Amino acid sequence: MIGRNDPCWCGSGKKYKKCHMQIDATKGNTGVTQAPDRRIKSAEEIIGMRKAGAFNGELMDYIRPYVQEGISTEKLNQLVHTYTLDHGHTPACLGYHNFPKSVCISINNVVCHGIPSPHVSLQEGDIVNVDLTTIVDGFHGDSSETFMIGTVSAEARHLVKVTAQALIKGVEAVKPGRPLSDIGDAIEPFVNSYNCSVVRQYTGHGIGKKFHEHFSVYHHIAIDNREIIMKPGMTFTIEPMINLGDYPVVTDRHDGWTVRTKDGSLSAQYEHTVLVTEEAVEVLTLTPSHQSTDTIITMPE
Repeated sequence: MIGRNDPCWCGSGKKYKKCHMQIDATKGNTGVTQAPDRRIKSAEEIIGMRKAGAFNGELMDYIRPYVQEGISTEKLNQLVHTYTLDHGHTPACLGYHNFPKSVCISINNVVCHGIPSPHVSLQEGDIVNVDLTTIVDGFHGDSSETFMIGTVSAEARHLVKVTAQALIKGVEAVKPGRPLSDIGDAIEPFVNSYNCSVVRQYTGHGIGKKFHEHFSVYHHIAIDNREIIMKPGMTFTIEPMINLGDYPVVTDRHDGWTVRTKDGSLSAQYEHTVLVTEEAVEVLTLTPSHQSTDTIITMPE
């Protein structure tokens, strides 16, 4: 049942009375109060999301040992592409709004959407984010991890650890009946307390049969998500992008994809796809042996 002041079922974040109420009213009395909430997955859809998430976690486990000094980002792309196709699945990034590769690989001051290249190899001291999205039987799994290559600076290690812990804070904030804004409320003060900043231009998102669905998940304190209530069956990504400097970013004018920190500072990111359950949260993009908040990421030492 949807009340006048409840969030609209369409995921706009607006109150129902200010969004679809009048449109639904034209369908008859049942349409007004029983419009389906498209943000909530059916039991069958949840099975599909679990399968997609499990393979995505398997893919991250596969690629992790290859993220080493000397390998080109294009070689990593080829490995991800081949492994995904060999298992009968689809790399979601390839061709998405004309993105040219099967994985996003972002190094040092690149915040996100880094394009793999045969001319760029990982170097000692780099931090590099590998962002994987896969389609399994029509459903999406999405996760990312930041790696430290060899010996990195103390500042870089600090950033990566804060970012890893920020993801854990965000996952732990997922509880049915609570506002979606709890995630950003948990992440930003924690990050700021360690003299880092949360990127605001890019967010988490609803996910399912579409790569990006229905609503955004802010990692900073924002009023926009306070009317969206987390409910069992909702699936979305939590993917804080954390900068060592200030949060503004810029997009490369030549390739239209590569996003860098405006001040040139280092950036890191961790991401998982999650499901809101009746009790709390299930992290979908993991292999079964890692299903706890203590092991949802490979925590840097």
